[in-house]
Amino acid sequence: MGHPLRAVGGGRRGDDGRPYGRARRFIRALPPLIILGGAVYDILTPPEYTAAPLFSAAPLIAAPFFSTLTTLLTGIAAVLASVGLHLYNDTAGSIPALTETLTVATVSALALLINRVVRRSGERLASARVIAETVQRAVLPTPAERIGGLQCAARYEAAHAGAFIGGDLYAVQDTPYGVRLVVGDVRGKGLEAVEAVAVVIGAFREAAEQERNLEGVARRLEGALAREGTRREGIDAFEGFTTAVLAEIPRGDGGGAFDGFVRTVNRGHPPPLLLHGDGRLDLLEPSEPALPLGMGELASWPDRAEARPFPPGATLLFYTDGLSEARNAKGVFYDPEARLRGRIFPGPEELLDALVDDVRLHTGGGSTDDMALLAVSRPTAGQQARRRTIPVVPPGRPGHRP
Repeated sequence: MGHPLRAVGGGRRGDDGRPYGRARRFIRALPPLIILGGAVYDILTPPEYTAAPLFSAAPLIAAPFFSTLTTLLTGIAAVLASVGLHLYNDTAGSIPALTETLTVATVSALALLINRVVRRSGERLASARVIAETVQRAVLPTPAERIGGLQCAARYEAAHAGAFIGGDLYAVQDTPYGVRLVVGDVRGKGLEAVEAVAVVIGAFREAAEQERNLEGVARRLEGALAREGTRREGIDAFEGFTTAVLAEIPRGDGGGAFDGFVRTVNRGHPPPLLLHGDGRLDLLEPSEPALPLGMGELASWPDRAEARPFPPGATLLFYTDGLSEARNAKGVFYDPEARLRGRIFPGPEELLDALVDDVRLHTGGGSTDDMALLAVSRPTAGQQARRRTIPVVPPGRPGHRP
């Protein structure tokens, strides 16, 4: 049966669902605790011992974690504590007391400057993240929940927190020839990888509408990447390639119900999985291996689409190597075939939710590569009938979902 997918996290880790919530709460309490501790230390020790270093540390700790107002108030509290203790010890007029108070005030002013620098950097980073997320949504839009009568779900999991864009890609399109899709992984990272993703998806959307068969779509993608390679410099001009799997779920002769099979063309990509409604699982490996897209000059062979059964109630899972190469602390790779075999999921969304959680559990929350997932389910006749009986709510009324 394989390893069952386990639920992750039995609760939220942190104030807002993120980890290290206890550490953040401790940091919030640290500046006032330091000032209080400094005051107690100063009162309980002889006059030659001073708490000025503790008073100076409080605003410095507040600077990177708190607002400007909080940092200012922390600095004021530290200065007042220093002055108050010297008055209490009757040493306010001495040169050491003035020097200590001036030091605390200077460090507090420096903390305000640090706070402003950190906040401006944070604002720039937030803007960069918003821009990156917008670019990703433009280049890699999330597919609709239903396309051509099929249920769809997609996920893009970046290897690094805050990174939104990379070289993994997916696209689903309803065409005159059925529902066609592509999942791929562009070699490399950064802006050039994103540009290649845009080229592949743009070429796919055009070719999927125009080419009569899946082999023609693969040729169009090969040509688009070849043209893209001519304008690149350095090693990418010779070693730029994209692993990809193309799929087509054709309809019957009448253009209505699906024929019950899926055609695939695999160009060096991890093989998709077919999850049956009863928990059985098939690995859709190609009968002959093929080089990735963009490497057509190294070998010449005709693409051949292979047809496999796609019964009602089954789900196709496409993924990039960020899933199959995710490793745990012992270096063991994640095996999606073994982890999913025998499992039954209500729909593609639930499948991807459980899969993402299980990968995080396997890796301990860390990963070295981006991961793109696409799940496509073919509803059963009963599911389709229930869908037809659901009343349509006009837009603008309660319960309407755009």
